[in-house]
Amino acid sequence: QVQFVESGGGLVPPGGSLRLSCTASGIIFSAKIMNWYRQAPGNQRERVARITVRGDTVYPDSVKGRFTISRDNAKNTVYLQMNSLRPEDTAVYYCHLVHGGRDYWGQGTQVTVSS
Repeated sequence: QVQFVESGGGLVPPGGSLRLSCTASGIIFSAKIMNWYRQAPGNQRERVARITVRGDTVYPDSVKGRFTISRDNAKNTVYLQMNSLRPEDTAVYYCHLVHGGRDYWGQGTQVTVSS
């Protein structure tokens, strides 16, 4: 059974930083591509970062240069370091993986960027 524990969200002023964490269980974590998605009210869920098994990373232009995804396979944990945050980054952030042909999502953590 795949389970996640997410943490690290909160309220931060524009230009601030946050680090999100997501610890997974029930899978061979090191063998999984891991993703971070976000969803703002009224918007579709969008992927903001991906990290492969080898550690290669992919970002959309909206966050490139500001967000960094990383993983610690010894801790079964994926991180999302978010710098230079903007009000438009406000959303619920979810970690995600695919296992056995199914999508699995974390419970979500709220990130609010506001002065």
